[in-house]
Amino acid sequence: MNSIFTYMFLGLSLAAPVGPVNAAQLDTGIKNGFFHAWIFGIGALTADTIYMVMVYVGVAHVIELPFIKTLLWLFGCFVLTYTGIENLLTLHKIELDMRFGRNIPLRRSLISGFFMSLLNPLTILFWLGIYGSILAETAESSTQNQILLYSMAVISGILIWDLTMAFLSSGARRFLSTGVLKGISVVSSLSMIGFGIYFGMEAYKVLF
Repeated sequence: MNSIFTYMFLGLSLAAPVGPVNAAQLDTGIKNGFFHAWIFGIGALTADTIYMVMVYVGVAHVIELPFIKTLLWLFGCFVLTYTGIENLLTLHKIELDMRFGRNIPLRRSLISGFFMSLLNPLTILFWLGIYGSILAETAESSTQNQILLYSMAVISGILIWDLTMAFLSSGARRFLSTGVLKGISVVSSLSMIGFGIYFGMEAYKVLF
């Protein structure tokens, strides 16, 4: 049980640092409420699980090919920059959303979270690096069932963080003023644009 809680805490710790996915989830919660933020997190977690499986079955080396890396940097640049700019352009809707609510399908938040994480090079580098190292170390002294259990514990930790982010963002939506919410949304959007520019620069380095 101690090992399980250790891996849950690991997943929680790894999900907590501010990044483009967290910024986008926070923005989603502020604009659309708890369920949209939570479903966004589920979409991101689905992409994380895919990468975990790829590392586990040993096909993650494909992602390390220069051509694939360049595509991922470019896709990440496009998705994050586009999302950040779109969020900035819809800041004026926050006040209207607070008054009247928005009728946005949950599947849109699910798909956004999935592709935001799937095309985020930082997510890929994390699963190749950190999770790959953890898996290699754990495999030496654990059975396959134990490895699966520990991996599920990591996912549980990430899921706990997603719920926390959803509560925080929806709580901010209820208790903070429209001006503060707009300020948080601006910071989140600029963070996504900043990461997008960084990914674009990395793609440029690989190409040239």
